[in-house]
Amino acid sequence: MAELRIALAQIDTCVGDLTGNAEAVAAWTRKAADAGARLVAFPEMTLTGYPIEDLALRASFQRAADSAVRALAADLATAGLGDVTVVVGSVGTGGGSRPTNRAVVLRGGEVIAHYDKHHLPNYGVFDEARIFVPGDQPAVVDVDGVRVGLAICEDIWREGGTVEQLAAHGVDLLLVINGSPYEEGKTHLRLESAAARAAQVSAPLAYVNMVGGQDDLVFDGGSFVLDADGTVLASAPQFVEHMLVWDATTGGAQRPGPQAQTLDADEEVYRALVTGLTGYVRKNGFTSVVLGLSGGIDSALVAAIAADAIGGENVVGVGMPSRYSSDHSKDDAADTAKRIGADYRVVPIAPMVDAFESNLHLEGVAAENLQARMRGVTLMALSNMEGHLVLATGNKSELAVGYSTIYGDAVGGFAPIKDVDKSRVWALSRWRNNHAIDRGEIPPIPESSITKPPSAELRPGQVDQDSLPPYHLLDEVIDAYVERSEGRAELLARGFDPEVVDRVVSLVDRAEWKRRQYPPGPKVTGVAFGRDRRLPVTNRWREPAV
Repeated sequence: MAELRIALAQIDTCVGDLTGNAEAVAAWTRKAADAGARLVAFPEMTLTGYPIEDLALRASFQRAADSAVRALAADLATAGLGDVTVVVGSVGTGGGSRPTNRAVVLRGGEVIAHYDKHHLPNYGVFDEARIFVPGDQPAVVDVDGVRVGLAICEDIWREGGTVEQLAAHGVDLLLVINGSPYEEGKTHLRLESAAARAAQVSAPLAYVNMVGGQDDLVFDGGSFVLDADGTVLASAPQFVEHMLVWDATTGGAQRPGPQAQTLDADEEVYRALVTGLTGYVRKNGFTSVVLGLSGGIDSALVAAIAADAIGGENVVGVGMPSRYSSDHSKDDAADTAKRIGADYRVVPIAPMVDAFESNLHLEGVAAENLQARMRGVTLMALSNMEGHLVLATGNKSELAVGYSTIYGDAVGGFAPIKDVDKSRVWALSRWRNNHAIDRGEIPPIPESSITKPPSAELRPGQVDQDSLPPYHLLDEVIDAYVERSEGRAELLARGFDPEVVDRVVSLVDRAEWKRRQYPPGPKVTGVAFGRDRRLPVTNRWREPAV
């Protein structure tokens, strides 16, 4: 019987930071060695960051990545870690100008083996078939008498390929390195795919996933080990850097390892939003954010997320009242800032609006939009002067139907809740407040911001439901039309009112041009606006009447 202690290091890396990522690998390898691990595995494309998109096609980047791999191997040996087997993701030499998505195996100061990803995903947020060439050869590495087969992410989601070849070769452990983006409900799908492959190779499967935010993607970690029968033997927490240590054996029953606590649905989504914002702020060189605080639920939730991501002292909240702003909204905005410890400022926009209206003589929607645009100008001016990242506070329901003002409340560098519908905004706000109460803390969101009817307050007595269906109904239709790609006939078959269907479908279709100009934000659903759903702006297709 052979035994092997392995460490799964789910770490947060940055695209293009070859030096910083290599330093992180060396530091976590030291931790693994100190814990007695003989094999340490890092996520997919750890050295390069992931996804690297067309950066992978640059010959200069490919050469630099290759040099980084070899330098890392030498540095590990110099640091006395040469006897630890390290599996780390990078890019490899492919065919022509296109590289491979590669796992390299380092030991003794050298690259002793490599494996090129076989199945290249080309759906949703993935464009790997465009960027990489596939590998076709399996890789098995002997580590202290234990035969370890290698696979990369998508290789376990599909039948055939190199995993099928590994089943024929025979392995004691299937090690899978992953860059699997988060979306709600995905954890059980990963476990199902992993269990199928563990059964296929008749061996335990160790799955290490990256963590952190990269542009509009969030990686949640959640690494795990499964037995050949699909039993979860060990698991790591989500949304934090972590090293999961587990002892593998051959010729006997597998021993269980540490098990992470499972998050409930609202906490999972909330932590994904915090992780996405943290990564975007930190990796793009910002130290603070600024947003408009209206006293409404959306801006209050975004403010709470920002405070959890980078600290309330690094959040600038700006109240920008107009002649239509209610006293309770102004009070709630100030209260939100106080609760999270933000720098709160008040910049009345009425004088700016009056100056424009005296020259342009605007009425109706044009006058309403002017107010939002003055707020956008104010936030961008503060960003330019003080270096803050501007946060847009729109939610998915608003983006779906175009309920935002282009160059107004749509301005910003990042949109933390753009993939969260209005119904979920309320649920997340209540979860965050309850979480604070459970910890003996002050809830970050004023109760009145949660309970009062939503309103843009751009005209007297305005509420959102003047021009939109009730949000619970609106969100159901949007979910079916956007995330499930159902047409008018399918929506009517669900029992939705034809007038509501026609209104919502028309609004969604007409708002594509607005969404195309909206800032990026973290993907948390199966179909987020952006890379998941790509429709032409110029488009005469309309859902046919039934």
